[in-house]
Amino acid sequence: MAIKTRFAPSPTGALHLGHVYAARQAFRRARDAGGEFLLRLEDIDASRCRPDYAAGILDDLAWLGLAWDGAVRVQSAHLAAYARALDRLAALGLLYPCFCTRADIAQAGGAPHGAGLVYPGTCRDLSPAVREARIASGAAYALRLDVRRAGAPGLRFFEETAGWVDVVPELLGDVVLARRDFPASYHLCVVHDDAVQGISHVTRGQDLADATHVHVLLQHLLGLPTPVYAHHKLLTDAAGRRLAKRDKSFTVAAMRAAGALPGDVFAALDRCGAMA
Repeated sequence: MAIKTRFAPSPTGALHLGHVYAARQAFRRARDAGGEFLLRLEDIDASRCRPDYAAGILDDLAWLGLAWDGAVRVQSAHLAAYARALDRLAALGLLYPCFCTRADIAQAGGAPHGAGLVYPGTCRDLSPAVREARIASGAAYALRLDVRRAGAPGLRFFEETAGWVDVVPELLGDVVLARRDFPASYHLCVVHDDAVQGISHVTRGQDLADATHVHVLLQHLLGLPTPVYAHHKLLTDAAGRRLAKRDKSFTVAAMRAAGALPGDVFAALDRCGAMA
């Protein structure tokens, strides 16, 4: 199999060491196998993504020597394609409008999952008349995937560190695939784009391991191939906290401004990796 990996950051901040770790994992996986390493900017969230962040990410990656193959795929340029994927799922009767806020979900007893809540299905069985009336009134809503109806027994994916894994889409509940003012969610876009770009191996953080279950289900429903997955550890600081965009001192831009060279960035990366 020809190896093709990708790095797909969201330009909502500067590139930091956690990003670099993920990018280097994908870069090495491709280069060691003589394959391709692609770059994608996941900029669907227009309220948080900024062109200067996108430009900074490209510049930092090039400075680090993590050169990508081909053109950069920019998600905001492909909204029509995501709409077609949504239409296909809607035609299968697998989407429904949800009018709940996060507060509603928490109050209803949504099961905790990591940093969020698993949706309890409050709006899943609303009658068509109730749905239409709420939409006509201008109520905000999200389009959720009816995992209960969409379930496909026997689905599996291959995890490089664990072997074959049975798909349990219920881990994340009925995930949001779009909002009235938000054209498509991460789950839908990532599945669509991995297929379009021909990604054979997805390397990403362990925090997305559970999301793989719903991604494989979406691949099945949309007739898309399933890549091989490898979920790597997350970097932590000396206090054991996950590195995130809030940690400004761990951004590549801050390190460059302080006079660091690419080798210094990778050395810092390795120190954080040893603590993870």
